[in-house]
Amino acid sequence: MNTFQKIAAAVNKIVLATTHIPVLGKYAGKSMLVLTYTGRKSGKTFTLPVSFTQSGNELTIRVALPDKKNWWRNFRNEGAPVTATLNGVDRTGHAVSHRDARGRVTVTVTLDPENRPTH
Repeated sequence: MNTFQKIAAAVNKIVLATTHIPVLGKYAGKSMLVLTYTGRKSGKTFTLPVSFTQSGNELTIRVALPDKKNWWRNFRNEGAPVTATLNGVDRTGHAVSHRDARGRVTVTVTLDPENRPTH
């Protein structure tokens, strides 16, 4: 793990902790979600906070500094299943990453319609 990744991991721990504090989590929930996935090579479960935009059942995550991060590579090609925790509610879905011609990376999560929250 390089220095950037170590710092990012420490920041992620702090941000994840704030999502469990009702007052702070309420505000973070509007633009942040907790993404849980299984590493393609390691088989380990990873959880990280990410900012997102939503349109219907589709979430878009823009990856800042993608060349310094590895997590989004788990969703290349055919993608992989994920769990997105939105406002304390777990939603399953399928994530696929894409790098455009300018090197920008987005991860698109299509949420499963059958586990839509009922409240």
